[in-house]
Amino acid sequence: MLAKITSKNQLTLPKSIITSIAKTDYFEVAVENGRIMLTPVRIQQADAVRAKLEALGIDDHDVQDAIQWARKSKV
Repeated sequence: MLAKITSKNQLTLPKSIITSIAKTDYFEVAVENGRIMLTPVRIQQADAVRAKLEALGIDDHDVQDAIQWARKSKV
């Protein structure tokens, strides 16, 4: 099968290829021995949350402190 790359670097994968794999919106892309390798991946929302917390410098201790603060009863 052939697939043509457009002037905008877009590539349409043949339907027979796409229907032979599990439904996915994202692929990991790598070059191995001159070949472009596409591996279907499933993005986990939990992974995105963990990445955001790490980027903000929030660690397990900060989360525990926030939970304890939120659980304090208001009098």
